[in-house]
Amino acid sequence: MAQITEGPNKTRPKRRGQPAVIKYYLVLYNLLSTLGWSYVLFATLTHFLTSAPPSSRLASYLPAFLTHSFPFLQTHRWEKYAPPELIPLFRRASSTYAAVGGVTAIVQSFAVLEIVHALLGWVRSSPLTTFSQVYSRLYVVWGVLHLFPHTRTNPLYASAVLSWSIAEVIRYAFYVCTLLGSEPYALLWVRYTAFLVLYPTGAGSEALLIFDSLPAAFTSPTVLRAVLGQVRGMSWPEVVHADFRAIMFCIWWPSLYMLYTHMMRQRRRVLGGGRTLGAKPKTL
Repeated sequence: MAQITEGPNKTRPKRRGQPAVIKYYLVLYNLLSTLGWSYVLFATLTHFLTSAPPSSRLASYLPAFLTHSFPFLQTHRWEKYAPPELIPLFRRASSTYAAVGGVTAIVQSFAVLEIVHALLGWVRSSPLTTFSQVYSRLYVVWGVLHLFPHTRTNPLYASAVLSWSIAEVIRYAFYVCTLLGSEPYALLWVRYTAFLVLYPTGAGSEALLIFDSLPAAFTSPTVLRAVLGQVRGMSWPEVVHADFRAIMFCIWWPSLYMLYTHMMRQRRRVLGGGRTLGAKPKTL
């Protein structure tokens, strides 16, 4: 779930003095991250608004787990009954990876520096927490989308990228302002409100992309044999990775719940009563 989460500020300097060079490095890092995710957001919206939708049948873009579970979707018949105005949008969503997948992977990969920042003590985040957040997003990018090409045409990739980019633009912009000694209330409010939508859409899309990468056996009544490693046509490493993805899918949802309720508490602390305009948020 990574940086979809808008948890405690990761880039605020420690309470004790910090060398100016580190502070301005963090400003530069967060500024470049803001620009990078702004470009991803702009490119994604441009793809949705201006690109010609693919001419392929809509059913060819459906997630594999749907076509395995509901074979009638492979007949393309339901497309006759879908609202015509939604079909081009759905097809654009299914081709989003081809438009922005490469740049999104590059921009997201720079988040590994946040683990370094936490390990060096430049920010007040826990290294373990930072690692888990960064790893979860990178796993979707490199462990799922990169290794399983059919997931790239899943329309849920579009909702994931939109959620990621909006959340990250808000998050990194807030960090830049905070490091420079400014904290616009409007940006603070957006940071602790946008997660209400971005958590379910972002983390939910990530989980379903992982699910889409699973072998057909994992989405059929033979799931027990699959978990036990008895999947025909799969090597031992492939089975282990499939088991790992199945476990990741299962733990994604309780993790989302815990993060969501944590952010609800944070929102009440930061935006609730008793906080005066201009006072620093009680997040650290």
